Order: sequence, then C-alpha cells, then structure tokens
Amino acid sequence: MHPHAETLWRGPRWTLAILLAVLGMLGPFSIDTYLPAFSGIASSLNASPVHMQQTLSAYLFGFAFMNLFHGALADSFGRRPVILWGLMAFTLASLGCALAQNVTQLIVFRAMQGLSCGAGVVVSRAIVRDIFPPTQAQKVMSQITIFFGLAPAIAPIMGGWLFVSLGWHSIFWLLTAIGLALWAVNFKMLPESLHASQRQPFSIPHLMRGYWQLCTDPRFLLLALASGIPFNGMFLYVLSAPAFLGELLQLQPTQFFWLFVLNIGGIMGGAWASGRLAGKMVPKKQVRHGLLIMLVISLINLTANLLFPAHALWAMLPIAIYSFGWALMVPVVTLQLLDLFPERRGMASSLQAVVGSTANGLVAGLVAPLVMHSAIALATASLGLMLVGLVSWMVLHQRWPEIGREN
Repeated sequence: MHPHAETLWRGPRWTLAILLAVLGMLGPFSIDTYLPAFSGIASSLNASPVHMQQTLSAYLFGFAFMNLFHGALADSFGRRPVILWGLMAFTLASLGCALAQNVTQLIVFRAMQGLSCGAGVVVSRAIVRDIFPPTQAQKVMSQITIFFGLAPAIAPIMGGWLFVSLGWHSIFWLLTAIGLALWAVNFKMLPESLHASQRQPFSIPHLMRGYWQLCTDPRFLLLALASGIPFNGMFLYVLSAPAFLGELLQLQPTQFFWLFVLNIGGIMGGAWASGRLAGKMVPKKQVRHGLLIMLVISLINLTANLLFPAHALWAMLPIAIYSFGWALMVPVVTLQLLDLFPERRGMASSLQAVVGSTANGLVAGLVAPLVMHSAIALATASLGLMLVGLVSWMVLHQRWPEIGREN
C-alpha cells in the first residue's frame, strides 16, 4: 500500500469506485455498442461475416497483447501516466474507426482500440490495492464490479439506437467523445497511488525476471485461470448475440438489450453480495459458493436446451444466474492473485488480464463461430469453460489450502 494511502482520496469510497469502474467499463463498452450494428457495418463495407468477426477478434487480441505491458509500465512510471496515455490512444483509435472507409481499416483501428483501452481495467485493480487494505479492497472491488456492470447494459441500447437513427459511424464518434471526456476527468481527478519508493526499475532484464517469476508460479496461473476462463461462459453468449438473439430467439436488434440487462443484473447482484460478505465470510468459502452456482446453473441450462427449443422467455435467465455466481467470486480471486506479489501488483494485474483476454480472443475467433448457431452447442461450450475455472480452483485448494483462509 501507499504509505500515505489515507490522504490520496478525500471523497467517499464509492466515488473512487465509480471513477475506476468507468475506466474498466471502456473495454466492454467498446464491444457491446457496435454489436447491434454488425449487419449494417457488413452491408456498408461489403464485409463478410468472417471479416466482421475479425473486427472483434482484432480488438480482443490487441487488448490481450498490450496487457502484457500496461501493468509493468504502471509499476515503473506510476499508475496515472499509463492511464492518461492509454485514454489518448483509445480516443485516436476510435476516431479512426469512425472514419474507416473499408473493413481492413476498421480491423486495424479496432486492434488499436484494443491495444490502448486495457490500461484502465489493468491499472485500476492495482490502484485499489495500493490504497485499501484487504477487506476494504474487496468492498471497493465489488463496488467497481457493480458500476462496471452498467456498461454492457447501456451499451447495446445506445448502440442499437445510434445505428438505427444515425448510422454505424455514430457509434464510433460516441466512443471518441467518451475517450476524450474520460481523459479530461482523469487528468483532473485521478491520484497517483504508487509511491516513488515502491516503483520498479524499468529495464528489460528486470521485467523479464518479473514475468518469469509470475508465469512460473502455479498458484498465480491457477488463480488467473479460475478468474478469467469462467467469465467466457457468459461472454460467449455476448459474443454470439447476433446469432443467439437474432436467429435462435428471433429478437430484433433493438431488443438485444434484454440479454445485457439480465446479464448485468446478475453481475451487479453478485458483486453487491460479494461486498456485503467482505470480512464476514472467509474468501475461499465465497469462491466455492460462486463456483457452485455457476456449475449448477450451467448443468440446468444444458439440460433445458436438450429438452426444449430455445425461447426468449427462459433461455436468457440461466446466463443471468451464471453471471451472479461469477461476480460473487471474482473480486475475491482477483485480490488473492494481486496479493501473491505485492511489489508487482501492476504486472500481476496485467498478466491476469492477459489470461482472460487471450481466452476472450480465442473464444471470439474460434469457439463462438462454431457454436453460435446452436443453443445446445452454446450451453455445452459455456459449461466447458466454467469447468476449466472449477478444476483450477480445486487443484489450488488441494495443493495450497492456506490461500483464501483469511480476509
């Protein structure tokens, strides 16, 4: 923690949570706003479905690659400069998307968006642990998750409305304006939470030693898998929204928000419960409850899709319950991961994001196109992704039972 942490933020804790949540929201917001416009963009740019999927994969892989460096840079130069430079790069990339004349240009600028917008989500997690002790950090992380959940609920509604009213270019003009506004707000308000005495030397050998230390620690890898892979059990449905909602459930683009509202309602509910349990329930028990909820609802979802044709009246509800379970456990797992290496929290946050975003990219580019046209295949893939996280946590619990025993 910063030696003068109590002086860094004078306002209520929830106001800092909002500021950090908005930084983390930028990534999913940039995805979910343009999903309702997929068909319109494809028609306007004469792009195939494969090309349109590549606009998503390019963003996700750019996000994953640069996450290797956001945290390490923040450990060396401070949290604030990395966020401000990232926001400026995101703003310029969004402007490029708005002005794109063909699908190749759109793919390139989407990749640039991905390269830049990860700074917020990576560095914001490190800031929380810089300022707050464990129990308070869990409460703040839960508050961040609650506010973070608003983005995917609002984004498709705004994206669908903008697409219908003003055309797909307006979506990226909105992202440009948001990037510029966030830069101005953070320039004025964001504190520097990494004390000069805690900064790491910026040199290639030192960075390589840090990466090696984290990447060869099985505890770190198992925690990263337990937090990052199960997310894709619900994210798969978001990525498959045009096919899942439009083809299988027969919803119109302006009705896509129902999936996002239910999904985010689950996330916000789980995050609220996680914050309420901070300091009252040992972390590992809370993680176990979240994983159990995800396992049971995944099995129910698969069984229901095997027995009945997918219908809008019920097919989205299991995703919301799954989201509740994920949000219940992920703040705890994230804090356990960051506390493995207190001197390298930025790097740890980076590598955690790399694991998650690489999985997101693989699911977007490989898994989603294979399963998006079948409700049974979607439910099966979601269950499989959840089991990766469950097995990772079970192995961790067996080999290092002390992790998560105390708040």
